Amino acid sequence: MLEAINAYVFGISVPVILMGGGIFFGFYLGWFHFIHPIRTLRLAFGKNTRSAFSSLCLALAGTLGVGNIVGVASAIAMGGHGAVFWMWVSALLAMVLKYAEIVLAMRHRRYLGRKESGGAAMYYIEDLFESKKMAGLGRVLGLVFASFLLLNALTMGSSLQTEAVAVALNESVGIPTFFVSVALALLTALIMKKGRGGIMRLTERIVPFMTLGFGVISLVAILLRADRVPSAFESIIRSAFTADAAVGGVFGFLTSRALRFGVMRGLVSNEAGCGTSPMAHAAAEESSPASQGVWGIFEVFVDTVILCTATALVIIVSDVSLATDSYMSITAGAYSAILGRPAEYFMAVAVTFFG
Repeated sequence: MLEAINAYVFGISVPVILMGGGIFFGFYLGWFHFIHPIRTLRLAFGKNTRSAFSSLCLALAGTLGVGNIVGVASAIAMGGHGAVFWMWVSALLAMVLKYAEIVLAMRHRRYLGRKESGGAAMYYIEDLFESKKMAGLGRVLGLVFASFLLLNALTMGSSLQTEAVAVALNESVGIPTFFVSVALALLTALIMKKGRGGIMRLTERIVPFMTLGFGVISLVAILLRADRVPSAFESIIRSAFTADAAVGGVFGFLTSRALRFGVMRGLVSNEAGCGTSPMAHAAAEESSPASQGVWGIFEVFVDTVILCTATALVIIVSDVSLATDSYMSITAGAYSAILGRPAEYFMAVAVTFFG
């Protein structure tokens, strides 16, 4: 019963609402990032580019992770190759949705002392209702939103990352999952003691390194199976419009496994609409909300369009078996099938950094 509700109520309504939000803001803002890509790129390099980049790295550290490695495998395993197409669609809409989130967070951020700023949806929810003479309701809704963010961080937000790292290290070098989990908890505590500034300095060093490393090994694997890439794209496009959960019509389209799992895994990967990334971006010293918002567009592009697509292509061209409960094993098996056993060790290291 709960599984059916999750699949056909939340599994349909959440993608529709988030994609609808992306479409709304796209038309509201005139799809500026598509129409004026060069001007949009220039907008990102404002007066405080270093601070903006640090905030981008902090946000990417939260979005680049198991969504790119395990999430893509689960989307393909449960939704077929067509799920990749809907990840692309969700990314195109998520770009402007994340831009809007960040701009709102920047405009309504608070200063928390020592010139540190913080911004998130709970602040602009509160400000909106206060402007409508309903300050009490705004505070309640802001508190509810903040509570859900905390609940997510302590459950799905951390457990997915930890499990992926634990499984990867256990399968590749035999380290017991319990010890991996304890080590991650201790490392997290040590880093958090340094405060947000320390976390931002760490992510500024790690994120470019791990993104480039994962991108390079993915590119090598794809080039080694370059002859299969055209058929992989053909399969992705062809499978995107098959509704295997119902018979035709609009309902069949919305309930297709490819759309549901593609959109949901894409949004889980880039976090657009989740309300988490704007908290990192609002910490930037950048004074222009629009300039910082453009970094959010770049964030979604790197996360979903580049890295998720690279992972998906490697999985598809490797012909790895999808019949397993461990989605981490699917991705690791795909890379090792093309690049050999060393790729499995590299994936363990990559997942550790991502996690």
